[in-house]
Amino acid sequence: MSENPSPPAVEDDLPEQMKVRRGKRDALLAEGVKPYPLGVKRTTTLAKLREQYGDLPEGASTGVEESVVGRVIFVRNTGKLCFATLREGDGTELQLMLSQALVGEDALADWKRLVDIGDVVAATGEVITSRRGELSVMAESWSMAAKALRPLPVAHKPLSDEVRVRQRYVDLIMRPEARDTARHRPAMIRSLREVMHNREYIEVETPMLQVLHGGATARPFVTHSNALDIDLYLRIAPELYLKRCVVGGLERVFEINRNFRNEGADSSHSPEFAMLEAYEAYGDYHTIAELTTSLVQTAAMDVFGSTVVQHADGTELDLGGQWRQVGLFEAISEAVGETVTIDTPYETLVSYAEKTDLDVDPVWGPGKLAEELFEHLVADSLVEPTYVFDYPEETSPLTGAHREKPGLTEKWDLYIRGVEMGTGYSELVDPVIQRERFVQQAKLAARGDDEAMPLDEDFLRAMEYGMPPMGGLGLGIDRLLMALTGLGIRETILFPLVKPEA
Repeated sequence: MSENPSPPAVEDDLPEQMKVRRGKRDALLAEGVKPYPLGVKRTTTLAKLREQYGDLPEGASTGVEESVVGRVIFVRNTGKLCFATLREGDGTELQLMLSQALVGEDALADWKRLVDIGDVVAATGEVITSRRGELSVMAESWSMAAKALRPLPVAHKPLSDEVRVRQRYVDLIMRPEARDTARHRPAMIRSLREVMHNREYIEVETPMLQVLHGGATARPFVTHSNALDIDLYLRIAPELYLKRCVVGGLERVFEINRNFRNEGADSSHSPEFAMLEAYEAYGDYHTIAELTTSLVQTAAMDVFGSTVVQHADGTELDLGGQWRQVGLFEAISEAVGETVTIDTPYETLVSYAEKTDLDVDPVWGPGKLAEELFEHLVADSLVEPTYVFDYPEETSPLTGAHREKPGLTEKWDLYIRGVEMGTGYSELVDPVIQRERFVQQAKLAARGDDEAMPLDEDFLRAMEYGMPPMGGLGLGIDRLLMALTGLGIRETILFPLVKPEA
């Protein structure tokens, strides 16, 4: 595709700075120079030069010629010697020096005339240090690698949250913290995978498009297959497929997956999010808690070198040692000042809600109301890592009944900094009881609960072939990075979903 001068109609609507930059693009084209070449020479990185020559004394010459590329973030054009600071993708910066004696009068004039802050340029020259000891490349030639048509934001003015989220590319250019977070995430995921592989878990892939939504109580996104002429759902969880794997003999399986839930968005919720979900035959929610602690603590060590992590606001959080465990109803009892159990009458729970200004949805049963009371009264206070154990059967349709406490299931939620990080289970493996639970969910759906699960006959058929006892885990990837960094979910997701600009 050929590169053409900017159309006049486009030019008329642009801010002055953009008009000037487009004019420079047009000038390059008029002179037969590509403002966006398909390739430029690069023999090393700025980071490698820093590593190799960082200890050079002032005024040193190496005799080594290198070709480098970087974004111009500072320029000082003074007579026959010009200075620029180049920055590459990892944030490493290096000085570029252009002397008329080396690059020639015309090339230096072109530099002053055509280069703006934000442009990506390539240069070839000797690696030296300046008289002030600044490691530099003394250019013998330079070329444009990508002409920036938009000016960068002012460096000393913080970017607004809106710009940081909507224009992450600008955020990555301007803020080292954004670049660090983008690198911390894959390092954390790499750590999680390593722990799972060391424990002999098999990583599998399960469908994102599903005929039935299941594996969690959540409102799904609905789409349509033209080829099959059926509605499909974006998965809310991979659980039911991973459990099918265990039935088939893959006794330890996990998936790091994208899930989609058609629900609210706030500082800890995103409609699209990542999870690690895992199932272990012959485990239970106690073994899964041990696994989860190991995953989180190892990730902290691998990414930050310590289980004591420093957050973006300067505070520290200790993720080491043994984590606190508390029962769900024990926590509610402490919050309301009276004993609350799974047998507490619904009307009594409603009275607690009224006293604490919690609005009660009429479709909630007593188990759901108990969970909402916990979220309303307790969750925010759980800053240090805390496992909250033993949830109502009503709200845990895929979880095994508690071995000692009727009406409860063997399920825990992990809270860190007041945010739910993940969930562990002793899984329900009896197909007859599972069918009963699905029927109960169908009744909730009929009463207007749009998060209730549908009855999945194929999953029940899989269970009827014999599903071994197992423990299960769902651990939020985005939320784990939140716990390690202290950032909100829109910072830990590189490109979070936001409403289109007007």
